[in-house]
Amino acid sequence: MSNEEIISWLLEGDVSIQYQVYRDLLGEDKPELRNQIPDTGWGKQFLDKQNPDGYWGYSYYQPKWISTHYTLLDLKYLQIPPDNTIIQKTLERVLKDEKGHDGGILPMGTTKKCDVCVNGMALQLLTYFQQNEEDLKSVVDFILSEKVGDGGFNCQSNRQGCHHSSLHTTLSVLEGFFEYLNNGYTYRIKDILTAKKSSEEFILMHSLFRSDKTGEIINPNFLTFHFPVRWFYDIFRGLEYFAKSEYPYDTRMQEALDILLRKKTKDGLWKMVSPYAGLNHFIMEKAGTPSRWNTLRALRILSYYFET
Repeated sequence: MSNEEIISWLLEGDVSIQYQVYRDLLGEDKPELRNQIPDTGWGKQFLDKQNPDGYWGYSYYQPKWISTHYTLLDLKYLQIPPDNTIIQKTLERVLKDEKGHDGGILPMGTTKKCDVCVNGMALQLLTYFQQNEEDLKSVVDFILSEKVGDGGFNCQSNRQGCHHSSLHTTLSVLEGFFEYLNNGYTYRIKDILTAKKSSEEFILMHSLFRSDKTGEIINPNFLTFHFPVRWFYDIFRGLEYFAKSEYPYDTRMQEALDILLRKKTKDGLWKMVSPYAGLNHFIMEKAGTPSRWNTLRALRILSYYFET
């Protein structure tokens, strides 16, 4: 398929895909499309699954993947307008009812300690949906307090302890930092910029998927491109973060970029793989078929690193 044919195919998708294609690939902001997301297609389907109490699932984080937490992430991926009234009311409740004694969102398990990876994702949600900075300070403090000595983050840091960061958690925190900075928050900004820099270096030190000690692939699943990504790390998600952040090309990205290119079909598209195990409100795209989500994501990465 030619580039024009690929764009036309993408524009036949859900209104959320249409909006992001115009904005990110064609350089045209179309707020009228974005404003349709809550009332049609996937956006409406997610919102229609909400319970009368304002949550999805049966708690903030359970069950996966139909909980409030992951449904809000899905809606954020759709780029639903941040000022959506339904979501604003839900997040008011989250900030009121879901903070742990250590300041983060969501006490988990018998120890009632907050999870750093979950809080990275929560920070992404809370800042994308533009919650009050005062309510976010304890979340920021909690995340920064759990930084590991090697520069990244690990969800075991306040549980079992750790000496080495996790790519999963480090990227979740980086995505939270991105939305925090992108939406103009300033609390502890110097500390966040320092942690952001060291976390980016942690991922690059691993060439996005290799052991820094042996050079072996850390986890074969890092080379499989799921969407939605949930909390799982993969090189597609890592490259997407770096491109979105306008991080300059680094030679340590090249192998991951080569793998991304090899995943392209002869038609110039990227396929969807099976979703992560767990419940789903509905399946946006069938596994094994050409994916508008993954094609859009790939073209955003490639347009930044090969056309800028």
